[in-house]
Amino acid sequence: MAIKKQYLKSKPVCKVTFTVPADEAKTVAVVGDFNKWNPKKSTLKKLKNGTFKGTFDLPVENSYEFRYLIDGSYSNDGEADRYQWNDYAGTENAVLEI
Repeated sequence: MAIKKQYLKSKPVCKVTFTVPADEAKTVAVVGDFNKWNPKKSTLKKLKNGTFKGTFDLPVENSYEFRYLIDGSYSNDGEADRYQWNDYAGTENAVLEI
């Protein structure tokens, strides 16, 4: 899994690209604070090589809890900036610092 951040000089926005290798998966979405944990707003596109990828514009100077939803199962990103315990989910969420 990979996260790429590209800060824009013209706006207070960061283009964040999420890449998830999941050859066998049918659907992958990234859900988190930035989209109210709604997978319909953040489905990643499957590429020919089996990797799922998507780019989202996120406001800067924030931190966002997130997880991947791979065929209905939640997974954290190993390259997250940090992890934070979430009482509601009863597990740690990955955190993205922008």
